[in-house]
Amino acid sequence: MRPVCLLDGARSAPIDGLHFISASLELSAGAAGKFWRAPFWRDGVDEMKALFRAMGQDAKVREMEHRFSQGGGQNFLYGASGTSLGAVFAAAYTAHPRPLVILTPDRSTLLAWQEDLTSLLPSAAIVELPEVDMATFTAAAKSVDLMARRMDVLGRLMRREPVIVLAQISAAVQKSISRQDFERLSLRLKLGDTIERDEFLRRLVRLGYEAAPEVERMGQFSARGGIVDVFPINQMAPLRVEFFDDEIDSLREFDIVTKRSQRNMEAVNVLPLAGTDAGGKPELFLSYLNSEGVVLFHEPVRLREAVERLVRENPEAKRQLFTWEELLAGAAGRTVFYAALMLQNIPETALDAVISLTAQATPSYQRQFDLLTEDLRTWLAEKRRVLILMGDGEKAASMKEMLAARRLPAAALPNPDDLPPAVVTVAEGTLGRGFVLPEAQLTVLTEKDIFGRQKKKLRPPASPSGAKIAHFREIQAGDYVVHVNHGIGKYLGVVTLDVGGVKRDYLHIQYGGDDKIFVPTDQVQLLQKYIGSEGEAPRLSSMGGGEWNKAKARAKASVEDIAKDLIRLYAKRREAAGFAYPPDTPWQREFEEAFPYEETPDQRTAVEEIKRDMERPLPMDRLLCGDVGFGKTEVALRAAFKAVMGGRQVAILVPTTVLAQQHYQTLTARFQNFGPSVGVICRFRTVKEQRETLERVRDGRIDILIGTHALLNQRRVQFRDLGLLIVDEEQRFGVKQKEKIKKLSVGIDVLTLSATPIPRTLHMSLVGARDMSVIETPPAERFPIQTYVIEANDGIIAEAIRREIKRGGQIYFVYNRIETIERMRQHLSDIVPEARIQTAHGQMPEAHLERVMLDFYEGKYDILLSTSIVENGLDVANANTIIVYHADYFGLSQLYQMRGRVGRSTRMAFAYFVYQRDKVLTETAEKRLQAMKEFAELGAGFKIALRDLEIRGAGNLLGSEQHGHIATVGFEMYCQLLDEAVQTLKYGKPRPEVPEPVIDIAVEAYIDGGYLADAMHKIEIYQRVAAIRTEEQISRLREDLTDRFGALTPPVRRLLAVARIKNYARNLGIRSIVEKPAGVEVILGEDHQVTPERLIAAKECFGGQLQFFPALRALRLRRQAEQGETTDFLQRFFTVLAGEAAHEESLTEESLTAGKEKD
Repeated sequence: MRPVCLLDGARSAPIDGLHFISASLELSAGAAGKFWRAPFWRDGVDEMKALFRAMGQDAKVREMEHRFSQGGGQNFLYGASGTSLGAVFAAAYTAHPRPLVILTPDRSTLLAWQEDLTSLLPSAAIVELPEVDMATFTAAAKSVDLMARRMDVLGRLMRREPVIVLAQISAAVQKSISRQDFERLSLRLKLGDTIERDEFLRRLVRLGYEAAPEVERMGQFSARGGIVDVFPINQMAPLRVEFFDDEIDSLREFDIVTKRSQRNMEAVNVLPLAGTDAGGKPELFLSYLNSEGVVLFHEPVRLREAVERLVRENPEAKRQLFTWEELLAGAAGRTVFYAALMLQNIPETALDAVISLTAQATPSYQRQFDLLTEDLRTWLAEKRRVLILMGDGEKAASMKEMLAARRLPAAALPNPDDLPPAVVTVAEGTLGRGFVLPEAQLTVLTEKDIFGRQKKKLRPPASPSGAKIAHFREIQAGDYVVHVNHGIGKYLGVVTLDVGGVKRDYLHIQYGGDDKIFVPTDQVQLLQKYIGSEGEAPRLSSMGGGEWNKAKARAKASVEDIAKDLIRLYAKRREAAGFAYPPDTPWQREFEEAFPYEETPDQRTAVEEIKRDMERPLPMDRLLCGDVGFGKTEVALRAAFKAVMGGRQVAILVPTTVLAQQHYQTLTARFQNFGPSVGVICRFRTVKEQRETLERVRDGRIDILIGTHALLNQRRVQFRDLGLLIVDEEQRFGVKQKEKIKKLSVGIDVLTLSATPIPRTLHMSLVGARDMSVIETPPAERFPIQTYVIEANDGIIAEAIRREIKRGGQIYFVYNRIETIERMRQHLSDIVPEARIQTAHGQMPEAHLERVMLDFYEGKYDILLSTSIVENGLDVANANTIIVYHADYFGLSQLYQMRGRVGRSTRMAFAYFVYQRDKVLTETAEKRLQAMKEFAELGAGFKIALRDLEIRGAGNLLGSEQHGHIATVGFEMYCQLLDEAVQTLKYGKPRPEVPEPVIDIAVEAYIDGGYLADAMHKIEIYQRVAAIRTEEQISRLREDLTDRFGALTPPVRRLLAVARIKNYARNLGIRSIVEKPAGVEVILGEDHQVTPERLIAAKECFGGQLQFFPALRALRLRRQAEQGETTDFLQRFFTVLAGEAAHEESLTEESLTAGKEKD
C-alpha cells in the first residue's frame, strides 16, 4: 500500500502520514481516487456509553455520580475543567437522568458546554435559558422570540422533564414570573372542557397574546366564529380550537403555511407570554426546579463577580435582578454542585462533600504524527484505554487506516459496553478537547488535539421559523388593483348584493370620477394587485375611455423590444461556451474542512448547486439569497476556491471601500496556507500599490481580486483569465453599474450575493430567468435581535444608549438628513453627555469617511451618528444596538440591512425603529413598519424582499426607461405582457387563449357573512375557487374550509358546486350555461368534447327533460321541482355527459347530506 498523503494546506507538498481532512483515504490497487466509507459508525450513543463506563473505573467519578443521584446536599468538585468536567456530568446524567441546570459566568463558557454535551449526550434535551430584555417602556411592537424561549424552558422544568438547562448568570438572576403565577396564568385546554369562547379570548389577551386577522407567528391568535387559532409559545406548531357552544369539540395542530390541520390532540397547555400580572410576585427561575433537580455553579467566584458587575454597570437594573446571596438561597433544597479547577471558598455555604478529581489535558499534536505515534505506543504498553474521536465516519475510517499503516492496533468499537485496553478505539464524535483520567487508565483524544482544528457541531435552533410569505399578491381593502379590461382601480372590499332575488358576492372597485364596478367573484382571476412605484398613488383609469387600452398598447410595444433583448441574452448565454470546471480536488475538500463550523443544511445545498453549475459547460448565473450573517460569504469563497483550482481568476465586486478592505482581511485569513493569492484595489492602497496589483492580475499572479465599481473599468483592469465574478450586496449597485457587470460577465460564471435582493432581481429569479439558492437556516449560536418599533422619545433613546455604553458596547444611530445631522449630534450630546459621538455621511470626502468608519471599528467612539451608509456591510462585533430615526422613511430592505449590522457577537442585540410622535404615517410607511414587526425573528431577508416587492413596487425591472410603463399598467400586467411577448418570439405565435365558460344560474352561491366575515379571507378563498381545475382541488378546498372555518353553509356548498360545474364546462368545451325561464341553456364551443355516445347516454338518463338543437350547438335542460337544487341537478347531468357515471352516487349522497350541514 502506498503511503497516505497529508496535504499541508498549499497546492502540493504531501507529508507522510494522513491525507488530511479531505475526510477520506486514498487507497491503492484499483481503489485510487475512491473514498472508503466506514460501515460501522452509528449515532454516537454506544461510543459515549462505553466512554462513561470506562470513566467509572475512577473512584472519584463514581462518588460524584452517587452524590448526583442522592438528592439534596452541597458538593464541591475540583480538579476537572472544560471537556473533562462536561464528561463527568454527562456520565452522571446518563446513569440518573433528571433536570440539570448549569450556570456559567459568560456566553463562551456556555457555548463550550453546549458543544460538549451535544456530542456526549446526543439524545438528551439541551436547552438554553435566554436573557430577556427588561425594558419598561411602551413600544408599538416588539419581538417576542426570546421571551417565548424563556417561558418554554420554565414550562419544561415545571413539568419535571429531564432537561439540561444551560444558563448564563445574567439570565439566571433575572426576575421571572413565579411558579405559582405561571400555573395560575397558564391555560390548560382539554377535549370536552367547557369554557365560554369570549372568556377564552379574554384569557389569551391576559396571557400576553396578540389578536391578528390570521395567525402568522408565535404569540398570536385569531377567532372566526366557533374556531379560534392560537400559536402557544410552548408549541412547535399553532393550535386550532373548535367550539360547540361552550364546549371544546376539537383540538388540532395546523401547518403555519398551508393552514391545514395536521394532527388531533387530547389536551394542551397555553403558557403565558407576558410577565406576572398585578397580583403576582417575581421569583428566581430555580423555583421551577423540583427537589430532584441538580444545580451546577461552574466557577462560583467568577459567577459572583459577574452578578456584581451586572449591577455595577447598570444600577437601574438592580430592581429587576436577584442578588448572589438570593441565588444561592434559591438553589437550596436541591442537589448543588460547585465546580472549579482549584478549590475555592464560598461564603455562607456549608459543604457536605468535597471531591478531588484528577483530570489532565491532552497534548496538542498539531499534525505531528510521529509524536502522536510515540505517545500512543506508550499508553498501549501501559494497558490504557485510548479513545480517538473524529468528526465523521470518513475521517474515523482514514484515522483507523493511518494507525494500521503505523502498526498500531486500532479498531471500531467492538463492544458497546466497554472500551478495550491496549487497543486504540476510533469512533465518531466531536468534543472541545481531549482529556486524561489517570485513575481510570483512560485517554481521550479529539480531532482538534491531533490536527489543531475541527468543525464545531452545534444543535440547530429549536424554535419554529416564521412562515414564508407564499402569496405576496394578497389583495386587501384599500389596495390598488388592475382589471385586465378596465385598468387601474381601487379595491374597496367584498359586498353582497341581491340581484333579481339572488344574493351573490361582488368585488367593489372604484375608478376615476364617480365610476365604479362590481366584479363577480367568479371573475377574480381578471384582477391583479397593482404594484408600481413606491409611495406614488397611481392615477385611476376612467371607465369607457380609451386611456387604458392606449397605456396597455404602449407597454406592449416596449416589452416586445425587451423580449427581443431577453431572448438574445438567453440565447447568448446558452450558446456561450462557458468553462466546465473539473470535479472537486482533494485541496478543495481540505479547504472546506478548514471552515471551523458545521455547515447548515441550506449552506450545503447552496454549495452543491453552485458547484453543479460550475461543472457544466454553460455560464452560471445564480443568485444566492441569505440573511445577514447566515454564511453567504463562506459559500462564495468555496466557489472562488473551485475557480482558482480550475486555473481561472475570480473578481469580487463590493459596493464600498470599507467593505472591500474587510473582505480582503477575511479572504487573506481564510486562504492562508491554501495557495490562492488575493489582491484588492481601493483607496486604502497607494497609486503605486494599485498599479502593481493590476500588473499582477494581468500576469495571472493574483488569483482573486477584490474591488469596488473601479473593478468594472475594463480598460484599466485586465484579467489574464477571468472565470468567476462574485457580486456582493447586489442591492447597492445602480442600473448603470449593472449594465457594466452584464458586459463583463458574458461567457463567465456569475454569483450574486444579497440578503434582500432588490425586487427586479428577485422577480427575475422567481420567473426562472436566473437560478436562485436560498440560505434560511440561522447559525445555531445566533439569537434573534430584540426589535422595538417606538414613537420618538428622548428618555427611551437615552436609556438604550446608556445601557449599551455601560456594557462596553457601541451604538449605530441612523439619521438620514445631512443638512440637520449636526443638530441631531448636539441633541444626542445633550441627552447623553458622557457619550463619544462621531458623524458619518456620504457627502464627506471619501478618505475622511473611511477614517471615521475605521475609528469606530477600533472603538474610539461610542456612537456612530450616520446616514443610511451604515447599511453597506461594515461588521463591528462590539456594536450591538442600532437606533433608526424616522424609520418610516426607509425602504424595507434598507431597514433590514441596517438591523443586520448588530447581533454579530454572542451578546444580546437591540434594534429600535423610531417614528415621530403623533405623525400620520403614509400608507407605504405603515405597511413597512408592520412588515418589520412581523419579521422580528432571524432569517427573514428573503421574505422581506417579497414584501418589499409588494410595498415599494417593481422599480426598474429591466432598465430606467421601463419604469413609466410599469407605473402605468402595474407590475403583474407588465410581467404578463412580457411573458406573452417572449412566448410569441420563441414560438412564432402567442399562447392560445382559452375563453372561460360563462355560468349564470339563479342560485345563491357565495361566502356568506355568517360563515366568514373577513374580506381578506374571502378574496383568498375566491381566488382559490377561481383556480380550481380538478376534482381533487375541490375536495381539498372543501376539507380546508371545514377545517379552518367550520361546516359549510348552503351558500358555500353551492359555490363549490358551481366551481365543479364550471370545471366540467371547461373540460367539455362548453361556452356558456345560462338559466332561463324555459330551462337551463347549454351552448357548446366550436371544439367541444361532447360525443354523440355521451349525448345518447344523457338522453336515456334525463328523457324528455333534455332537448338538443344541433344548428345552434345548444342543449336545453328542464328541471323538475322534486329533483333538488339546480346545482345538484346540473352536477348529475354533467357527470353523465362527461362519462363519469360512477361519480353520480357520491353527488347524490352529497346533496342528501347537505341538509345536515349547519345552516
